[in-house]
Amino acid sequence: MRAIWTGAITFGLVNVPVKVYSATEDHDVALHQVHDADGGRIRYKRVCEIDGKTIPYEHIAKAYDDGERTVILTPEDLESLPAERSREIDVVEFVPNDQLDPIMFDRSYYLEPDSKSLKAYALLRKTLEDEDRTAIVNFALRQKTRLGALRVRGNVLVLQTMLWHDEIRAAEFPSLETTPRITERELSLSSALMESFAGDFEPEKFSDEYQEELRKLIDAKLEQGESIDTAATFGEEPEEAEKGGGEVIDLMEALQRSVERSRGGGSKDSSETKAAPKGKSAAEKKAPAKKAKKPA
Repeated sequence: MRAIWTGAITFGLVNVPVKVYSATEDHDVALHQVHDADGGRIRYKRVCEIDGKTIPYEHIAKAYDDGERTVILTPEDLESLPAERSREIDVVEFVPNDQLDPIMFDRSYYLEPDSKSLKAYALLRKTLEDEDRTAIVNFALRQKTRLGALRVRGNVLVLQTMLWHDEIRAAEFPSLETTPRITERELSLSSALMESFAGDFEPEKFSDEYQEELRKLIDAKLEQGESIDTAATFGEEPEEAEKGGGEVIDLMEALQRSVERSRGGGSKDSSETKAAPKGKSAAEKKAPAKKAKKPA
């Protein structure tokens, strides 16, 4: 894995330098859009709605729209924000683990200790584990100020970004305002049914069936030759296709041919081409001349 960010956990006078790594990855098969008729890639243009011109990235700024007015924010404006320069994971407080609602968790990151902070890292990890607590932290990552939960998972510290309080929607549904009457018989049957499905959670038992079948479908199409050259989807003509009618030449074969050509002073095709008169190909030279038709 490659670190995406480096910083330091700070609380009081304690400073623990760490490297941050993404703890998860997306296993979905990447798909893109093409023209169904010829397989050409579909491109999206960055068109200005005022002058209709395609705008290069260096001239694209971010803006906020309140419905009536738009405020344009330049890169300099964004860089002036203090959070952009922060490299600290600042501990705000240590709270009991059971006080955290999982609905607030977002992305997860592993924290690796710097070579000079092994002891401080281990001490923090051990204290969190023994006290059964999670550190609530503030930090900045990817141009945003974040709220996070720093907890122990095995022998590593995990930083989980959290949603802010006002980002959690209230579950206000009229249908939940009344509680239907549940009999003891119904509750007993429901508990029995639940018990029949009871077990210990083992994440490796579960798999993404859709993605597995999608991969099998793609592999089958590749094996059956139902594919086109990727360069062709961008409107490019492969060099070998232009020179040799689409023949795929192995690297060793290409090297061997090059050696033979240099030793023999050129291939058969090239010698024939050189002998042909200007304006005609070798094939045209060999082909018998057509007899002129007699006038009727």
